[in-house]
Amino acid sequence: MSTIPATRQGHRPVAIVGFSQNHSVRSDSTSNEVEMLLPVIHDVFNRAGLTKDEIGFICSGSTDYLIGGPFSFVTALDAIGVWPPKSESHVEMDGAWALYEAFVRLQEGDLDTALVYGFGKSSLGDLNEIYNLQLDPYTMAPLHPDLVSLAALQARAVIDQGLGTEEDFARIAARSRRDAMTNPYAQIKRDDDVASLMREPYLVSPLRRHCLPPISDGASAIILAAGEKAFELAEHPAWITGIDHRIETHAFGARNLAVSTSTAKAAAIAGVGEGHVDLAELLTPFAHQELIVKAALGLSDSVAINPSGGPLAANPLMSGGLNRLGEAAQAILDGRATRTVAHATGGPLLQQNLVCVLEGA
Repeated sequence: MSTIPATRQGHRPVAIVGFSQNHSVRSDSTSNEVEMLLPVIHDVFNRAGLTKDEIGFICSGSTDYLIGGPFSFVTALDAIGVWPPKSESHVEMDGAWALYEAFVRLQEGDLDTALVYGFGKSSLGDLNEIYNLQLDPYTMAPLHPDLVSLAALQARAVIDQGLGTEEDFARIAARSRRDAMTNPYAQIKRDDDVASLMREPYLVSPLRRHCLPPISDGASAIILAAGEKAFELAEHPAWITGIDHRIETHAFGARNLAVSTSTAKAAAIAGVGEGHVDLAELLTPFAHQELIVKAALGLSDSVAINPSGGPLAANPLMSGGLNRLGEAAQAILDGRATRTVAHATGGPLLQQNLVCVLEGA
């Protein structure tokens, strides 16, 4: 039996033993949420060699505002099967936070396995209207700023503080699209050169089209296992040796938009800097945000960033962060890496950030 890596925070050892996702597309007009989830749930069970009856806890991440109906996560349980009943929970957040809840639940010690999934159909609604609901209701939401204009404010702060250039943004986008060519689940994948990207017109200065994420419909699922159970389900479990999430004020004027203090704090608690990092999967939907998060995590230029293509290649809301955890874990499950980092974000302009360190045995 392999040795379980030491956990930095003294928690019960928990590992990712299975990950599945569907193909991100601009609009999935042929499937509802249950139909979109069903093959993903079946696939992740098959990968881990489990059935629903062997799962101790279920937690999902989604938002009713995308779907336009209350308690949509209850309907989504049809993709798993609601009988016999299981201990189940939900977060109105990206599935990465559902994984965090499942991780905490497994610390109780009475259960050994958990299923986590996230799903969202971004194509169904007006994302500017939906995201506006996250803003400060007194000072910011009444101004009704759109997504790109807010991101442009942050990008301008990055440039003005000498932390990046428009050409840096284009290089990030070009690398992401090129890396996505080896990812069958990615939405945008092609070999663009930086010069051609720089000739694109501005959408909102200093952001061009390539700096933005695509609108994506998608879903993903992860299975967690605790202790020795993980070795029964995976040859190379991806152990969560450190995990933390932090939040900053949503008052934009009260924080430096070019710096992510919450990411740096979460990274320190999770122990990102306490060992070599093979690759990092970052939920940085706008190109300039990769520069901010990479600096906050203290990652060197030798670390591969978003080798899957990341959110600039596919950005399914409510499962994009869970995808980052899954992609970072899959590299360990496949034996391609020994220590990886995953990041997820929520709220406007990197307001909330989750950092997870994954290690192989």
